[in-house]
Amino acid sequence: MPLALLALAAAAFGIGTTEFVIMGLLPDVARDLAVSIPHAGLLITGYALGVVFGAPVLAVGTANMPRKATLLGMTLMFILGNVLCALAPNYATLMAARVVTALCHGAFFGIGSVVAAGLVAPNKRAQAIALMFTGLTLANVLGVPLGTALGQFAGWRSTFWAVAAIGVVAALAQWLWLPRHIPMERADLASEFKVLGKANVLLALGMSVLASTSLFSVYTYIAPILQDVTGISPHGVTVMLLLFGVGLTGGSMLGGRLADSRLLPSLVGVALAVVVILAAFSQTSRSAVPAAITLVLWGVFAFALCPILQLLIIDQAHEAPNLGSTLNQSAFNLGNASGAWIGGLVVASGADLADLPWTGALVGVLTVLTALFFIYLQRRRIAAVNACG
Repeated sequence: MPLALLALAAAAFGIGTTEFVIMGLLPDVARDLAVSIPHAGLLITGYALGVVFGAPVLAVGTANMPRKATLLGMTLMFILGNVLCALAPNYATLMAARVVTALCHGAFFGIGSVVAAGLVAPNKRAQAIALMFTGLTLANVLGVPLGTALGQFAGWRSTFWAVAAIGVVAALAQWLWLPRHIPMERADLASEFKVLGKANVLLALGMSVLASTSLFSVYTYIAPILQDVTGISPHGVTVMLLLFGVGLTGGSMLGGRLADSRLLPSLVGVALAVVVILAAFSQTSRSAVPAAITLVLWGVFAFALCPILQLLIIDQAHEAPNLGSTLNQSAFNLGNASGAWIGGLVVASGADLADLPWTGALVGVLTVLTALFFIYLQRRRIAAVNACG
C-alpha cells in the first residue's frame, strides 16, 4: 500500500475526531457559551446536515479539478473550520464554523475513496479504501477519548487547536506523498446527475442509509444501555467503547478484504451477521463479559460494511464515481441522524433499553432484503444482456 494512503488516512483521522469529539465536550461548550445542553447538541445536527447537503455540491463543483489540489483544498478548509471553532466567541459563530468544517467531510471521503481505489491494483481497491477509513475508526478509538480528555483539562477550545494541527500534518503528508498527476476522467455535469436516476445506484445509497441507521439507532444510546442494563460504571463504559472501537478498526480491514474477493455475497453475509449480533445483544447486554464480546463482534461486522458499500457505489456509479462516492457519505450521515431519531422515539415510548437492539436488528433486516433485491436486479440485467447478445 503506497504512502499516499497513509496521508489520506491521517486526514480521515482528523475529520473523524472533529466530528465525534464534540459529544464529549458538550457540557463544557454549553457552560462556556451559556446555552443549554440540547441547544449545544444541535452542533452535532448542524454538522451532519453540512455533510449531507454540502458534500454533493462540493463534489460537483470540483468535478474537473485536479484530484490532488482538490483534496489539499478540502484539508485546508478542514483546518480553517477547526481554527474558527477554537476562536468562536459565541454559539452562532461556532455553529457556522462546524458547518464549514462539515462541508469538506463528505466530499473528502467521497473523492478520497476514488483516489485511494485508483492508487492500487484492481484486486486491492477495497483494501485501499478500508485503509483510508481506518483513520476514521482510529478517531473513535484514540482521537475522541484523547480529544475529550484534552478539552476537559485545558478547555474545549484546545481540542480544536489540536485537531487543526492534525490537519496541518495531514496536508503536508498529502502534499509530499500524493502523486502530482492522479488520473481522472473529465466529468460531464449532466451525466454526473443522470447517474442518480439509476435504480442500482439508488439501491446502493439506500443500503448505506439503512446500515448506518441500524448502527446509530443503538450506538447513540449505548452508554445508558451499558450503565442501566449491564450495570457498568462510567469508567467501565469507556473501556467497553474502546473494545467496540477495536472491533471497528478490525472490521474496516476485514470488509476491505471481503469486498475485493466477493463483493455482493460479502455484503449479504456481513449485513446478516449484524442482524444476528444485534438480536443477541438484547440478551447479552445483561451481563458484562457477554456484552463486551458482543460489542467487539458488532464493531467488526458493522464497520466491515463501510468499505463494501463504498466500493459498491463506486462500481455502480462508474460514470460519476466522485459524485456517487460523495453521495454515499451523505447517505451514511443521513443514516446517523435517522438512527439517533428512531432510537430516541423507541426510548421515549417507554421501551426497555435492553430491547433497543431489536430496533437496529429490524432495520438491519431491511438492509439484507435490499441487498438481495439488488442482486436479483443485477442477475436479471445480466440475463437480459446475454439474451440480447
